[in-house]
Amino acid sequence: MAEKKPHTLLIVESPAKAKTIEKYLGPGYTVMASIGHLIDLPKSRTAIDVEHDFEPEYITVRGKAKILKELQSAANKAGHVLLASDNDREGEAISFHLQNALTKKNPRLAIERIVFNEITPSAIREAVDHPGKIDMEKVSAQKARRVLDRIVGYNLSPILWEKVKNGLSAGRVQSVALRLICEREKEVESFIPEEYWTLAVELSKGKARFTAQMIRVGDKKNAAEARPGEDAPPADRGDMRSRQDIHDLMRRLENEVFTVSDIKETERSLKARPPFTTSQLQQTAANRLGFTSRKTMSIAQQLYEGIAIGGGRIGLITYMRTDSTRVSALALEEVRKFIGETYPDGLPAQPNSYSVAKSSQDAHEAIRPTMVSYTPESVKAYLSKDQERLYSIIWERFVSSQMTNAKTKTLSVDISAADALFRVSYTKTTEKGFQAALNVLASKETGKKLPALKVGEILVKEKFLPEQHFTTGPARYTDATIVKTLEEKGIGRPSTYASIISVLIERYYVERRNRQLIPTQLGRTIYGLLINSFPDILDVNFTAGMESLLDRVESEGADWVGMIREFYGPFKQKVEYVSETLQSMKGTLDEETDFVCEKCGRKMIKKLGRFGFFLACSGFPECRNTRSIPLADCPKPGCGGKIVARRKQKGRGKEFYGCTNYPDCDFISHFKPTSSTCPKCGWFLVEKSDKKRGTYKACINKDCDYLHTAAEDEEAFEQKVEDQ
Repeated sequence: MAEKKPHTLLIVESPAKAKTIEKYLGPGYTVMASIGHLIDLPKSRTAIDVEHDFEPEYITVRGKAKILKELQSAANKAGHVLLASDNDREGEAISFHLQNALTKKNPRLAIERIVFNEITPSAIREAVDHPGKIDMEKVSAQKARRVLDRIVGYNLSPILWEKVKNGLSAGRVQSVALRLICEREKEVESFIPEEYWTLAVELSKGKARFTAQMIRVGDKKNAAEARPGEDAPPADRGDMRSRQDIHDLMRRLENEVFTVSDIKETERSLKARPPFTTSQLQQTAANRLGFTSRKTMSIAQQLYEGIAIGGGRIGLITYMRTDSTRVSALALEEVRKFIGETYPDGLPAQPNSYSVAKSSQDAHEAIRPTMVSYTPESVKAYLSKDQERLYSIIWERFVSSQMTNAKTKTLSVDISAADALFRVSYTKTTEKGFQAALNVLASKETGKKLPALKVGEILVKEKFLPEQHFTTGPARYTDATIVKTLEEKGIGRPSTYASIISVLIERYYVERRNRQLIPTQLGRTIYGLLINSFPDILDVNFTAGMESLLDRVESEGADWVGMIREFYGPFKQKVEYVSETLQSMKGTLDEETDFVCEKCGRKMIKKLGRFGFFLACSGFPECRNTRSIPLADCPKPGCGGKIVARRKQKGRGKEFYGCTNYPDCDFISHFKPTSSTCPKCGWFLVEKSDKKRGTYKACINKDCDYLHTAAEDEEAFEQKVEDQ
């Protein structure tokens, strides 16, 4: 153990973390924060010397000189410095640059590196007692990634400025994510839904009623027997699909006897899920809590850095950027003791083990509570609502991961009527196992408890329940599904998933609507240009391969200079060729309209801007008048205004829709108007979405019950064709 100096300066990344750690260490230690990177590449130029091994030119980050000076002064007074930035590539680079900046002022300064996976008194003391050196392979890996991303971004962005619009930018990984979202949108738009019908029957035995789904007539199967994940049986199977099929069958079965023909019981053993990795946490928080990836990581950071509980601060979870499900021996011992005391029936004889993905760097443990004794209920009073919800799923997932399997029993009853076969099932949990620890993550039981039945028993038919359906196409990406796809394809890393989505939204290449990620017209334009001009950059396999090479720099000390040199030559040639030959697209998206400028009387032009389309006067630059594009007429009697899109906080807030006559007219809508009007009241229709019906149209008038159904859409389309 290194001899402790009289006074030690410990430098972390964030003030919140500094506040927590300083209370643990007490006298003899000063804890200060660098607040992220102090030394980095300048934003104004590429700053990569391509002629001399791609050496980056680092400077003090603008606005950070004062912080650096304060750290240098404190370091000189202390004489001993511990660098405690995050234990990942970015954190290692921060420590490396800090070490260089501090020794430049004081070459004799004693500087050491400490790392920890959780912010608890024992973990911090352990780290302080066993300092080490900076991991130069991690530093090289961060440098390689930074250099590669800078070369790609600072060469592609000027092409977009010149050929499309000033102020645009392109990134190496973000552009691939944009490609995935744009191509999924093409699939969504080209999908043509097909109608199909299912049939259920309500049956009774005494006072008990239940519903059975029709699965087969003779050798023809119904949609109720579709495979998991299949909307309906494929058309080439000649199955019962049409309305006429179902109604003919109902007439034929009207007077038939419904008899129990078979009863089966099956048992299943369900294993708990492993503790969270970063991507799994983001996916589960999106699906269960409705959080964006950025929100999830922001709240996780708060839980990691420390929450004031009682008389002190404590980090409630371990480091939240990880791709491993590994858990320390100490944590396993603690959680098994907790399970034995709290859920004795759920403690397995041996700890559960989970495989680590081949692509995992396994640098950190899984995300888990630092102490399982801090149950969600016990810390609820100290947490915000969102902190409590996120902490709850982390705690539940970790504790349940070390518990016994849950067991279920499914009763499946087949009911025959002539040559038609109906089926009803009910599943109940026979042993809770790991499910005893679940609350927020608990799954709802499906099916209704059945009365006692036996083979040959005749049931009473109460009524038929025919139902119309439409096949659904591919779903748009959400935060959860894009993160899952990026992880599966090896694009990006745990620390980058949230920022990839955020950057696309901030650039207005993608918008989030009803939790779905939808490419804007600007995003589609950028995608089209890049895929045609730089197919390699947008190639999923190429990008995943580059990620693997960058990982090798850290794990094997691979030659990153040679790797980037091999990439740079052909890439630079392509950039020069595209810059010279690509036809400018500036102005090609502009469209003249019939709207007249209220200031000068000239025609308004529909233009694509930072936050979508808007109207601008054709008399620019003499007339600089702009306004939002009207989406509908204001429905308030006598108003005469137009409904336009608005945003709070100078374009960065959530979009809503209001009247142009504001403040004289205060009409607003939080749903986007469509081009259709309500046939009942004349107000405009809006697009809504919910879990039960998916996306649908409804009247904005709260006093009108009009719903715009698929059948009415088809009728309106047919009428339009006839009129033409």
